[in-house]
Amino acid sequence: MLKVEAKPKLLVLVGPTAVGKTRMSIELAKAFHCEIISGDSMQVYREMDIGTAKITQDEMEGIPHHLIDIHEPEYPYSVAEFQESATRLIGEIQERGKLPFIVGGTGLYVESVCYGFQFSDSGSDEAFREEQFRYAEQHGPQALHDKLRAVDPVSADRLHMNDQRRIVRALEIHHLTGEKWSDQLAAQKKESPYDLSIIGLTMDRAKLYSRVEERIDLMIEQGLVDEVKSLLDRGVARGHISMQGLGYKEIAAYLQGEVSWEAAVEWLKRDTRRFAKRQLSWFRHMKDIEWVDVTDTEHFAGNLEQVSGLIRQKFS
Repeated sequence: MLKVEAKPKLLVLVGPTAVGKTRMSIELAKAFHCEIISGDSMQVYREMDIGTAKITQDEMEGIPHHLIDIHEPEYPYSVAEFQESATRLIGEIQERGKLPFIVGGTGLYVESVCYGFQFSDSGSDEAFREEQFRYAEQHGPQALHDKLRAVDPVSADRLHMNDQRRIVRALEIHHLTGEKWSDQLAAQKKESPYDLSIIGLTMDRAKLYSRVEERIDLMIEQGLVDEVKSLLDRGVARGHISMQGLGYKEIAAYLQGEVSWEAAVEWLKRDTRRFAKRQLSWFRHMKDIEWVDVTDTEHFAGNLEQVSGLIRQKFS
């Protein structure tokens, strides 16, 4: 009789920005002997610490963290590279006798690893891409987003109008193949190569939005403006993927005199609230997630015990 190899265990913690993933992840990592793989598309960039709410060395409390500070801001990081790196790290962490633990809020990145997405090589059309970026420059990001909505409304709902790189890629896929990017994602087999425990943290919407705004106020106090100015001064172009991140594009627009300070801050808070809403929407379409409501932040010990209980039950 053939012996069936057990799937390797993989712990995952997801949730919207400002819900409290960092603190929860550290306590879980200590309890379950984990190494953490960052599932965040922005924390890979060096010198981009405040605007990405990057975990500090002190906050890590000695827990190994991976895929943080691995690229310069000019680098075009992609979901395919994340998937390859995270998959390799999962095997290395297991070999060290630790539990691999993905923590993050970039839904496509996390899902691509959990379910072994196959990224089809639909080719590329550089001239088409450049044409779309020029169109956005001439007519504005909303006009480019409207072009996507006309051919792939599901993807348009998932992507913010400022996420021009992914919008252009979705348009390019449709241009080259006649297929919708959203249909390609929906066709993924959604069978995991891992024994998964996926925990999703959620929170009362009003409280989450309040925490988002408090976090942005704190980022500003910590020096977000100086961080963005330093990037611009060293020549990091606003068109780079890294500079399209929340906090960077808005402050860059302020620094270059395109919007007032008050407008930039309100723009940032509004778009971050919308981003949190889209994160929740993405994760709610993922299967296998066990949700824990952490609205009562004063009851952290109880929330931690609830999450720990779900993990122990899954990995008993």
